[in-house]
Amino acid sequence: MNIVGMDVGSTTVKAVAVDDKGEVVWRDYQRHNTKQAEKVHEFLLRMEAECGLTRERDLIFFTGSGAGLTAPMVGAKTIQEVVAVAAAVEKFHPEVHFVSEIGGEDMKTIFFVDSGSGKAKQVYMQSACSGGTGTFIEKTARKLQIPADQLAIMPYEGMSLHKVSSKCGIFAEADSNSLLKSGVPVEEIIASLFEAVVYQNLATLTKGNTPAPQVLLLGGPNMFFKGLQEAWRHHLKNVWADRGIELPEGADVADMILVPDEALYYAALGCVEIGKGEADGVGVYLGPDRVKWWVDEGQHLEKAKEGGKALVNGTGDLESFASAYAAPKSCNGVAEGRKIDGPVYIGCDFGSTTAKAVVLSPDREMLYTAYVQSKGNPIEDAKALFRDIRAGGVKHVAGLALTGYGKDLLQDIIGADLGVVETVAHARSAMEIFPDADVICDVGGTDVKIMILRQGTVADFRLNSQCSSGNGAFLQGVAERYDVKLEEYAEKAFEAKAMPSLAMGCGVFLQSDIVNQQRKGWSAEEIMASLAAVLPLNVWIYAGQLQNLRSVGRRFVLQGGTHRNMAVVKAQVDFIKNKVPDAEIVIHPHSGEAGAIGAALCAMEAADGVAPSGFRGFDVIEHLNYRSTTSEDTICKWCPVNCKRAFIDVELEGAKGRSWSKIPLEEGWERVISGNSCPKGLVEDVNEMKAVKAEMEEQRRVYPNIGEMVREKAFRRAWAPT
Repeated sequence: MNIVGMDVGSTTVKAVAVDDKGEVVWRDYQRHNTKQAEKVHEFLLRMEAECGLTRERDLIFFTGSGAGLTAPMVGAKTIQEVVAVAAAVEKFHPEVHFVSEIGGEDMKTIFFVDSGSGKAKQVYMQSACSGGTGTFIEKTARKLQIPADQLAIMPYEGMSLHKVSSKCGIFAEADSNSLLKSGVPVEEIIASLFEAVVYQNLATLTKGNTPAPQVLLLGGPNMFFKGLQEAWRHHLKNVWADRGIELPEGADVADMILVPDEALYYAALGCVEIGKGEADGVGVYLGPDRVKWWVDEGQHLEKAKEGGKALVNGTGDLESFASAYAAPKSCNGVAEGRKIDGPVYIGCDFGSTTAKAVVLSPDREMLYTAYVQSKGNPIEDAKALFRDIRAGGVKHVAGLALTGYGKDLLQDIIGADLGVVETVAHARSAMEIFPDADVICDVGGTDVKIMILRQGTVADFRLNSQCSSGNGAFLQGVAERYDVKLEEYAEKAFEAKAMPSLAMGCGVFLQSDIVNQQRKGWSAEEIMASLAAVLPLNVWIYAGQLQNLRSVGRRFVLQGGTHRNMAVVKAQVDFIKNKVPDAEIVIHPHSGEAGAIGAALCAMEAADGVAPSGFRGFDVIEHLNYRSTTSEDTICKWCPVNCKRAFIDVELEGAKGRSWSKIPLEEGWERVISGNSCPKGLVEDVNEMKAVKAEMEEQRRVYPNIGEMVREKAFRRAWAPT
């Protein structure tokens, strides 16, 4: 007789089959890509063929977040995850006192406390937020374009660490993005993520209890990521030293922290151990037929009851939409029918996920566009962008302006004439093409900007830059999770005949909701369609706090890279039309490059036609020599926050250097400081601070605060006491 234990998790399915001698005769671990029932059915068929799993004879037990749906279909008894893991630990490692199991989208810690009758168990779980889980690490690694095999061997030891939020996966992504744009090496960001995961476990999930040796690390992330294991050893060594926990004589810290070869399978193995003690007739395997029925028919019937309509209702609806709203024009290269000759104006938008550039003629005609994926290093992004522009035939730059996250760091380095605030650049671009617009909605990679216009000027704006639930990065992350190319997102979403209802709001809860829907059998394309459909709610209501959309106007401009996704545009049009039936909705013809266009227009308007541009030239940018330093000497001491800044030193002709710095800089080098939380972090020492304060006092003298002057005058005593 065989006993099967199957762990149907949020991202993977794990299964083991054990014969009556206690030997493991079959095991496997695979990602299910939201198709949990399909993967369960596949595993059952394989076990029947490969290890003789037999109906009405063998026993089967399920655990995991997705077990509730499929277990009854095969006759399996469902066992709670922690109970299953604890059973396996007690069987194979009776000496262990603390267990950390990290899964794709949840974390569990179990304390085994010695008591008179054996060991008592204390359990703490985190399952609503991705902070500290495998997805938390993998999502950022994908953004950094780090292959899985490289991620597995990236170290923690010896790396400089930076502050990355451990409480929330969304905030961690924002922190990682900021580190990327400040030039921090990807190795240090990954090490900082490992730090955040262990911190989240020890600071939050232990609830003040001390993880006593021996310690067992389970789950895919703990097993596969070398750096995560190093982070555990580092922190547990410090915890044990601080709290006076003595190790057995002659034992090393590494000996007290175990990562077993079967770390992936402990929940499944625990099911087998519990199954051995069940009464006759419990968990008898009934075969895979019911699961097959569910895959082929049942889930579709259930989805028909629960789901809403699709993004498009038939071919006619899609054709009507496509004829009314053409996709934004593709970028990169010389504009059709244009020739680059003479002076030009360049606008660059160094965004969170891409870098864009636009070349305009003095007559405001678009001559050339460039669009490159961010490499996580703003200087390298600049090199790639200007290499592209130069190859397009640009020679004489009359003006250059920057916008986006990287503008402050790059402005002096490449000699830009102007740094333009993002909202200004995006508004300027839209109003150039649509001067009668009432509302501009710009949805980018990691932020949402809504600009409300009155009489041709921005009267109000709403900005959401922390939560990713309403922007392109969230959609991209879900597409990558389903192995769908971003440019194929709309095509897949339009294939859905129905879609589940996802909850509006926080990205963490939205991610959890997606997991719940995939457990119910909703496919990748159906979830992607639903995600596009909920985006307008997150943009206008959650981020924009605009309950009454009609009150802001009727002429809407949609722009930003996310609006190159026509599934998102379809959802936006339907939502806006539902709220404002007579709305006029247009898509920026160069949606992804809107910020760069606005910057180029600002550069043109700032140029006086006499003074040359400060642009340093293509050769200088191509051969920029730079180095980045983040260490104890770069930490800002002006306040208790102690920002661990990055000093990015660039070799530039005529630069004065900083011989007085803790990290001296010779002549011919210029320093840019990043990673600071406030303007004070831009200065290194007291002398620089004095200069900054003197400049601020001069600004107050030239531009006095009228409110303060009136208040002082109003309350000034008119007579002096005798």
